[in-house]
Amino acid sequence: MSEQILVEHRRVVLRQLRRADAEAVFAYRSLPEICRYQSWEPASVDELGQFIDSLSEIGLGAPGRWFQLAITKRDDGELIGDCGTHVLASDSSQAEVGITLAPHAQGQGLATEAVEALLGLLLGRLGLHRVIGSVDPRNAASLALMRRVGWRQEAHHVESFRFKGAWADDVIFAILDREWRARQPVDPTSPPRS
Repeated sequence: MSEQILVEHRRVVLRQLRRADAEAVFAYRSLPEICRYQSWEPASVDELGQFIDSLSEIGLGAPGRWFQLAITKRDDGELIGDCGTHVLASDSSQAEVGITLAPHAQGQGLATEAVEALLGLLLGRLGLHRVIGSVDPRNAASLALMRRVGWRQEAHHVESFRFKGAWADDVIFAILDREWRARQPVDPTSPPRS
């Protein structure tokens, strides 16, 4: 799979995952504090590598399939996390997203930048209408992230699904393309928005 930079932001880059990333991704995704709220837990580096290889067959924006992207630091290329996108099979103008950062990269505003870059890719470049995020309400950092990037809380479903052997709540956040566009800085050299 050839590496292709998808989105560059202030301090982060979203790019395709590559097989060589498997060990680093597995290292943080297997930490108890990281996988606590994650539904995707690869069992081994090899399984993760096979998943990464399979991404080249589906491509970003394929309805009904999760597509993971690497989050790297712009200055040195260090892999610091990953984010997933899932264009809904029932409505290809909507997507669900998720984000995971390695512990050493948390608390620095990098997750905020990664979500902003991801929204630019999905709502800006791909032209989707709506993006949602599903958050376990015990995950205070993710709740704060969704609010910080301007998402609306649309629902709090109580004990709505089985997660790791127990009933779990699910808080749904969303942002529409028009809401995202209203938050973008205006370029004085560009034509007025319609």
